[in-house]
Amino acid sequence: MLHHSATHLVHAALRKVLGTHVAQKGSLVNDEHLRFDFSHFAKVNDDEIGAVEKMVNEKIRENIPVVIKQMKKDAAVALGAMALFGEKYGDVVRVVIIDPTYSIELCGGTHVGSTGELGFFKIEQETAVAAGVRRIEAVCGKAAESLINDEFNSVRSIRETLKNPADLKKAIENLLAENTALTKRIEGLEARQLVGIRNMLMQKDEIINNVSFIGEIIEVPNADALKKLCSI
Repeated sequence: MLHHSATHLVHAALRKVLGTHVAQKGSLVNDEHLRFDFSHFAKVNDDEIGAVEKMVNEKIRENIPVVIKQMKKDAAVALGAMALFGEKYGDVVRVVIIDPTYSIELCGGTHVGSTGELGFFKIEQETAVAAGVRRIEAVCGKAAESLINDEFNSVRSIRETLKNPADLKKAIENLLAENTALTKRIEGLEARQLVGIRNMLMQKDEIINNVSFIGEIIEVPNADALKKLCSI
């Protein structure tokens, strides 16, 4: 129920943030999350994701009553109601209104009494489904609370592993830079080691039945190093 109402809110937010070309191409709602497929020509960037989340959460905090009406289909369309992808409608339709200036959709599903019941909304990820179709997966209510707690605990664990730096982002950047520098240094040492091994092997060249042969057991760090040794 919560994720169904959240789907209406996110659909309206996407149309306001990305443009009115956005149309539902499929959806899934259950206790764990919502999945919403929609038409759009490009990846939804982080700023756009943030704008959608902000808009939906503002509507949740406003605790807007969810109004459900039965009316003639033509009257509903004149009101601005959007039909959902794949649905078939009769002459009389069920209209779900969440702020007449924000979201009006034809829908036969179950919904909350007011948007405040959703608690909090968070987008988990945005991906491509097909050419011109994007997918958003999101959570609200207790599912959103669990997601935030899991992410917070992960960050706290990382912070503790790094000895609680004052600036976590900077500490991670420094760690990555140090790792890159050490990797390059190791690669340089391995390259010199391979040259030494090659020179040693060349000293053990022998002719067997008019064929130049070198036989030796050597240790190299990986298969790629063995390939490099053969090409030196």
